[in-house]
Amino acid sequence: MNVQLVLPGSLADLAGGVRELDVEPAGATVAGLLDALAARHPVLERRIRDEAGALRRFVNVYVDGEDVRWQGGPATPLRDGAVVQVLPSVAGG
Repeated sequence: MNVQLVLPGSLADLAGGVRELDVEPAGATVAGLLDALAARHPVLERRIRDEAGALRRFVNVYVDGEDVRWQGGPATPLRDGAVVQVLPSVAGG
């Protein structure tokens, strides 16, 4: 299984400047994808998940355009060829 991970510029620096990564998940879920990401880019993965493995509060993850918080969180299943986007929330006023 292969999944495309799309990152914004603010996180791409933590992946060697690459905004799109092809990742083979350790399992067929978002958690499996993030486990595989941790092996390649541990600092990037720590910006997405906390020490307990939960998605950080101000990081949004989408699988094929659907917010995983409404789909099952880290247990959200992935299909071969899925596109996963990671978008940190932006605050301002």
